[in-house]
Amino acid sequence: MRHLVRCRVFRSDICSLLFARSKLLLPTHCEVKTPRFGICATNLRMEKNNSDEQHQQSVEQTTTIKFKPEVNRVQGILDSDPSVGWEKCWEEGLTPWDLGQPTPILIQLHETGSLPKGRALVPGCGSGYDVVAIACPDRYVVGLDISEKAIKKAEQLSSLLPNANYFTFIREDFFSWRPPKLFDLIFDYTFFCAIEPQMRSDWARQVRDLLKPDGELITLIFPISDHVGGPPYKVSVANYEEVLHPMGFKAVSIANNELAVGARKGREKLGRWKRFQSQSSL
Repeated sequence: MRHLVRCRVFRSDICSLLFARSKLLLPTHCEVKTPRFGICATNLRMEKNNSDEQHQQSVEQTTTIKFKPEVNRVQGILDSDPSVGWEKCWEEGLTPWDLGQPTPILIQLHETGSLPKGRALVPGCGSGYDVVAIACPDRYVVGLDISEKAIKKAEQLSSLLPNANYFTFIREDFFSWRPPKLFDLIFDYTFFCAIEPQMRSDWARQVRDLLKPDGELITLIFPISDHVGGPPYKVSVANYEEVLHPMGFKAVSIANNELAVGARKGREKLGRWKRFQSQSSL
């Protein structure tokens, strides 16, 4: 029990240090934006005396999302020059998907011992908050991003943290990357929804090839909506099943993310997937 308490204090200190350093790197005119992709959900008000089940049903039935101007600017940059669009967004500090801190549900899974040990991968890691949050002596975490600017920021934020020996950041294209070792865990959040829908089968194939046969894929399925265009592109559980099932993956569990941030509540689910028949080609 005392060991568990010490671990929780250690993890809490890491998260606090990382968040503090991230604020020091922000220009004076910037604010930390909590919801990634800067969404504003509409028509989500309910009476306080409604039950949680009624609230959840009402939220899920409301599928209209109004995006903030920053998201439209990101889409414009990517449309004008897809080859360097993400890098340009980072150069301009235009990252509305950046939470500014680790994902709450991931922290909970980590602190309750619910994550696989071994080697973990976070594709599209951005500033690296999730990478650092789950890195520990029992888990070495690789943060991958196509943007050089994002990788440099992640390294700047985390280089002096006490668990720095248990993670690394690599600038590579997820779809063509061939690491020397496979992973026990892949965590995907705001990556699947950022790629064009026609690339989702390639995403699933790469996930299969990077995971150990008994490895686990954890996805935060977001944004569950009916909006047109992207990124972020709309997603559903069925979209994941469509590309993961042919790769041999089945959902171990799909649940509402009760720790979703702000307007994302009711619009994302936690999916845990295991492969039952496919073998890695690495």
